[in-house]
Amino acid sequence: MTNFIRFLTLATALTLLSLAQAADKYPSRPVRVIVPYPPGGGSDLTGRAIGQKLSDALGQTFVVDNRPGATGLIGTVIAAKATPDGYTLVLADQPHSINSLVYSKPPYDAVKDFAPLNLVATSPQIMAAHPSFSVSTLKDLLALTPAQTAKFAVGTSGLASGPHMTYEWLRMKTGLTLNHVPYKGGGPSLVDAMAGQIPLVINAAPASFPHVRAGKLKPLAITSAQRHALLPSVPTFQEQGVKDFIAYQWYGMLAPAGTPREVVALLNAEINKALNSADVKARFTAVTLDITPGSPEDFRKFLETEDSRWKSVVKQVNVRLD
Repeated sequence: MTNFIRFLTLATALTLLSLAQAADKYPSRPVRVIVPYPPGGGSDLTGRAIGQKLSDALGQTFVVDNRPGATGLIGTVIAAKATPDGYTLVLADQPHSINSLVYSKPPYDAVKDFAPLNLVATSPQIMAAHPSFSVSTLKDLLALTPAQTAKFAVGTSGLASGPHMTYEWLRMKTGLTLNHVPYKGGGPSLVDAMAGQIPLVINAAPASFPHVRAGKLKPLAITSAQRHALLPSVPTFQEQGVKDFIAYQWYGMLAPAGTPREVVALLNAEINKALNSADVKARFTAVTLDITPGSPEDFRKFLETEDSRWKSVVKQVNVRLD
């Protein structure tokens, strides 16, 4: 009987150890990837591409959960408040930094409330015009008088959106004053620009590029540091006299602050593998997304730079959403 009890005790101990090890193995159940925008946009495309690669590599489903609203704010707040166990992630983009600055009571801190995993990809923004617009370059537009430019409408994807803040930053640096028209999304602004309802539009390159390539929009300038490989004839803002004017639409994967380091390290390694795979490279490159493999610390520094840049712009132009 004594031997039986010893055996039973040992068996129980081994079972408990096995269960504990299984619980410690990440991921042991499906992981939610919040995309704080509707299906079909750049964030959705990016989140699904990375989520599928993580599913394939780690043997658990990474489920994309679209939670649109308030330029990404709603889904991001859900992620910030989630349990920091690695089972809720969020695919953030440029408004992630801006949203935390334009409310009198910010719903989250863009840096402190999250554990950075990877900056996934970046893409510049494009200032473009209807083909009939009399001006063909940003330099020519800047040469006009304020009385002339104030008559020109420029469409963006909404108040405090990335393109809106890019316009405000441009206005700060150059004095260029346009009639800002905020739309409910980048798509409608592009549609109206192509139809000639507005003469100018600023939008992310992935959305603008197909229309520029088709000749439906005339590009005036691009916000990248150098000319983009897919748009070699489009000069940068810097080339046209706007010093240090570099702005990117970006996509990055975050987890709630406090997520275990080993989980962060694992996800970082697997996302880097995904970004270096031939199919993801080809898919992203085709829509002007430039992959950005790196470390969590690299992404943290990037977020700190974004926070500092847009904090300065928001303070000077007093953009508020409440």
